[in-house]
Amino acid sequence: MSRTDGSACSPSAVTADDLDLAVQLAVEVLRRAPRAAWESKAGSLEWDCWETAEHLSDDLFAYAVQLGPRRPPMDGEVPFVWESRRPGGPANAVHADRAAGPGGLLQVLEASGALLVAMVRTTPPRTRAHHVFGASDPEGFAAMGIVETLVHTHDLTQGLGDGLVWEPPADLCTRVLARLFPGVPETTDPWQTLLWATGRAELPGHPRLTTWRWDGTPRS
Repeated sequence: MSRTDGSACSPSAVTADDLDLAVQLAVEVLRRAPRAAWESKAGSLEWDCWETAEHLSDDLFAYAVQLGPRRPPMDGEVPFVWESRRPGGPANAVHADRAAGPGGLLQVLEASGALLVAMVRTTPPRTRAHHVFGASDPEGFAAMGIVETLVHTHDLTQGLGDGLVWEPPADLCTRVLARLFPGVPETTDPWQTLLWATGRAELPGHPRLTTWRWDGTPRS
């Protein structure tokens, strides 16, 4: 993939281009979903597909704004108001206007992804910002955004219908695994390994995970 941010990157670096690709691939497959299917439950989640897409949009937005201040916060999140629209629903700052339909929802997703892509491209690599799993850098937030996009699109395609096939590029999965999940098996299929690492799938020879977290610690 091209390196449009001008930085010197190792072959395994996660870039803004990678994040942009993940979001565009997700939007492309989600556009094929039937309109009525968005009220279905999203895979193993307790949210419906509309709520899950809003949550994904909110994740991308939240990572973008965390990098936004001249001095990013190191002790908490930028204090937007995150709230649920119903008991048990995701607590988001981002909510899509349901009157705009699925097309509008996917515009919200694409726009939120673009905000994070832009912040990753323009934020100095040495910048650090708070995340609940530990302070991270722009590359780390890009990798987090990719993981959120890949696995929540998996959740969505599980609920939106059997006709939607979602299998992201293996090299993209490999890079985010190396960046955020050190110690995972390296000889198994990268996509299945990422689903396993996020508690969503079985992996031969390894117990299914009931709890998980990534490590966003900046590279030394």
